[in-house]
Amino acid sequence: MVTDTHVPSRVPTLLAAAAVGVYLLIVIGATTTLSNAAAACTTWPACGFDLSNPQLLIAWGHRVAAVLAGLVLFAAIVATWRAPAPRRAKAVLTVPFVLYPIQVGIGALAATTNAGWISTAHLVCGVAIFSGLVVALAWTLEAEAPGTDALGERVTTDALSVVNPDEPTIAEPDSDSGPMSDRSPSRVDAGPIERARGVGKAYFRLMKPRLMWLLCLVAAAGMALAAGPDLAAGTVVKVLGGGVLAIGASGTFNHVLERDVDRRMQRTADRPLATDEVGVRNAMAFGCVLAVASLGLFVTVNLLAAALGLCAILFYSVVYTLVLKPNTVQNIVIGGAAGAFPALIGWVGVTGEFGIPGLALAGVIFLWTPAHFYNLALAYKNDYERGGFPMLPVVRGERVTRRHILWYLGATLLGASVLAAIAELGWLYAAATVAFGGLFLWAVVRLHRERTEDAAFRAFHASNAYLGAVLAAIVIDAVVL
Repeated sequence: MVTDTHVPSRVPTLLAAAAVGVYLLIVIGATTTLSNAAAACTTWPACGFDLSNPQLLIAWGHRVAAVLAGLVLFAAIVATWRAPAPRRAKAVLTVPFVLYPIQVGIGALAATTNAGWISTAHLVCGVAIFSGLVVALAWTLEAEAPGTDALGERVTTDALSVVNPDEPTIAEPDSDSGPMSDRSPSRVDAGPIERARGVGKAYFRLMKPRLMWLLCLVAAAGMALAAGPDLAAGTVVKVLGGGVLAIGASGTFNHVLERDVDRRMQRTADRPLATDEVGVRNAMAFGCVLAVASLGLFVTVNLLAAALGLCAILFYSVVYTLVLKPNTVQNIVIGGAAGAFPALIGWVGVTGEFGIPGLALAGVIFLWTPAHFYNLALAYKNDYERGGFPMLPVVRGERVTRRHILWYLGATLLGASVLAAIAELGWLYAAATVAFGGLFLWAVVRLHRERTEDAAFRAFHASNAYLGAVLAAIVIDAVVL
């Protein structure tokens, strides 16, 4: 049965703004606690007016932000309740409606008493409010456009679904694709220097170099959290060098194992093994050399870093490529562990043991991966279907995938706030996760509304911008500030 429910665009816009506002409060709250700003303002609701005191400024900022966020929150709730929004969205908004006044009361107690449980209760309450807003936003966005049935499923075909499978798709931003004419093995008239350059480029592409910068930044953030200003240059060189080689080995093995599937997918049909530009035996030898060299560098750091490096190579090359990717719709979710390994290696490379901040950083990367990669899965849905991969949009549809992107984004932001609370990060990190988190959220909202390939790529690039900014802020906050 088709309904004529149509949610005005201002409703999800208000919900998104309220979610960002509440998230800002959560992050400021963590910063306030770590900077001991609450001790500078022990009265409520007013506070001192010594604006030269940075701790007092943080405390005042928190309270002013709470007022503004509260106004946006209640405006969003009222607008949603008055609009023909899904009943489940209206129901879940009861949680932030009830909890926000309680949150204000807990904040007053935190300012005027020293009870140890208050900070925990404050964080838990804030997480519940934020979660309610994100869930309501996801359900409301899917009902924003007309043409949905009683379950919210699109009756008409989404724009991303009508791409002609016989038409070429846009090159994947993370892929190593390029003009076929630059790497064709049939160029018999090329000179020796040009042939050598082409062979070198092919082997370089096997290493998936475009993935390296972000994964190396993850490892750098792990090292920065562990060592702070005392981070040694030698450790950085060894860990990042071993990481680059491990990524190269994993990418090479992935090319080898997926060469037949790559030939069926337009996005990957020009990869070196798919075009026989590099032989399988040579590629395997190249990958093994990279893996051995990587482990050799990690061993000079410590044995635990080497063990994690080996696990990272095996997980991506075997567990993800052979087991998860072709067999389960949860391939990207579980496969997010591959991207989390560099955070652990960075931390362990400095400390020689596991630690809570390193695990928290790995958790952020793990949660971010589905919110990041599902955008590409949407853009390349037809290509993945040709390759036989059970990606979420292929198996469960685009509507479910868009909703999962939003939910995993919400989980990522919460994970980032937990990291701020336990890793003693400062204002730069707080500003980065709020500003770029808001940018990422807005890109996902546009994806829900436009439902096009371009919108999916914008959300993908926003996800890269968010993680890159957050990781850079971690390094600067921990090492420099």
